[in-house]
Amino acid sequence: MKKKIKLGFCPIGKFVFSHEDALRQKAKLEKIMTGAGVTWVGLDEVLPGNEGLVRKQDDVGPVVDFFRREQIDALFIPHCNFGTEGAAGMIAKECGVPTLLWGPRDGAPLPDGSRLRDTLCGMLATSKVLYSLRVPFSYIVNCHPEEDTFTRGFDRFCRAARVVKTLKTLRVGILGQRVDFFWSTIGSEIDLLQKFGIQLIPSEMALLIDRVLCREREQRAAYRKEAEAMASWFDFGPEPEKMLLNFAWRDECLALIEELKLDALSVQSFFAVPKFFGMSPALGSAMLADLGYPVAPESDIHGAISSALLEAASPLEEPAFLPDLTIRHPENDNAVLLWHADAALSLRDPHQKQRPRIGVPWILKGLPPGLLHFKLKDGPLTVGRFDGDSAGYRLGFGQGKTVPGPYTQEFYAYLEVNDWPRWEEQIIRGPYIHHCSCVYGHCADALEEAARYLPGLTLEHFGQA
Repeated sequence: MKKKIKLGFCPIGKFVFSHEDALRQKAKLEKIMTGAGVTWVGLDEVLPGNEGLVRKQDDVGPVVDFFRREQIDALFIPHCNFGTEGAAGMIAKECGVPTLLWGPRDGAPLPDGSRLRDTLCGMLATSKVLYSLRVPFSYIVNCHPEEDTFTRGFDRFCRAARVVKTLKTLRVGILGQRVDFFWSTIGSEIDLLQKFGIQLIPSEMALLIDRVLCREREQRAAYRKEAEAMASWFDFGPEPEKMLLNFAWRDECLALIEELKLDALSVQSFFAVPKFFGMSPALGSAMLADLGYPVAPESDIHGAISSALLEAASPLEEPAFLPDLTIRHPENDNAVLLWHADAALSLRDPHQKQRPRIGVPWILKGLPPGLLHFKLKDGPLTVGRFDGDSAGYRLGFGQGKTVPGPYTQEFYAYLEVNDWPRWEEQIIRGPYIHHCSCVYGHCADALEEAARYLPGLTLEHFGQA
């Protein structure tokens, strides 16, 4: 589930310029943030004498104390007439959260030659202080708050702050032990905890399987009705009654997510689960993804992290999916097949004539049925992979779009990018694997911005030198 951020609204003023005009700028920004659905806290009660504006160095202490009590996730320090650079710098340093610097574009001098504000000048002073204090910060070019430049920049910053919060507070549920031959998904629990604060929460697979089987028996009638409602657009295959276990898998995993306060899951996928269920619960995992909880198959812990980060960066309320990078497009040198098992059903192609269906695995035919078969919808895509080890961690990412390609089994789409040979070389050099996370829409801007605040993570833009 996407984490919400709380923004600390810290408008900056200066005693030598118009306080009244600064208050007008402050009120305008408050209206914009509220209209955009941003959760924010301001300083009206903290600095009543200044009417909620930071205007002197003595304001630092009470402002920092207030923002710490409020547990803000990001800081917005708009310079509303000039700027008290020392106070702005120390507040940002002490809060230690992603910080946005911006100020409204100044108007022309008044007829008498005086000016109500010099925000650009003030921001240049503050930026030097932030640099000197080694405070990373984001910046929107000096503009009017009604301009697209501000709207895009503010949205990018909020999504970047959401990425930072997601990484630093992520809790991934581990369902089942890694299968021996998946060496490529080996990860270090202690590294992830020490470097990023990511917590891996193990859960006993045997107990989970038992609870799923019990839940399915107890709620079979309700699950049968749910399946009947889906049957108009979904094909449950030749054994629909057996597939009811998917709903129990979904609900039991949801109960576990709520109990352990999890953000994503890494699942063994096989062999234990299909063996005891007589089916693969890919549909159940796909339904979890549609509810906002990424599920990474094949014990891919880094894949679960990747999906959570991409969802946080995305401006869309759509789930991530975790396909394999498989074959080159037979006719397009810059396209590659995205393919495998359990993408969310909301991502299916609405123009596909054949209903999405449950079927047997295409490769491991000895396993029971349960995998999803459908074509993904068309649109722009962002691809990303968080991976690494004690030698260092990277977030590799790039943008592309779907293109037509030949049919294949299980879920699939063909991704076209600017320079696939360049992508391929970068991915091969590692530390990446064949699994990649994807979201619809382009959100590389937020990932790039978030990197300012994640010193333990190297950013790599696929397709660029």
